[in-house]
Amino acid sequence: MTSEINLSRVEDEFRDYSYPAAREDLADSCAGTTVLFADGDADLGDLVADIDQERFESAEDAVAALQNVLPIEALGEPGQSDGDA
Repeated sequence: MTSEINLSRVEDEFRDYSYPAAREDLADSCAGTTVLFADGDADLGDLVADIDQERFESAEDAVAALQNVLPIEALGEPGQSDGDA
């Protein structure tokens, strides 16, 4: 069954797994879970598979690594930046 979660709830999702965890195992476990972004969505398993890190020591470690592979759609409104206003 496919489930959907908001990006802000990914850490809670990761807490359901045992650590340390291999990237491949976590990616397989998360496959089919859709992460909802500010503008779009993606499969959590695919995102985890894109992480360069081979192993995660905790849910917090996995979330920190995930931040580096999130698409631009995950970050907020398109065309917006944290720069000059």
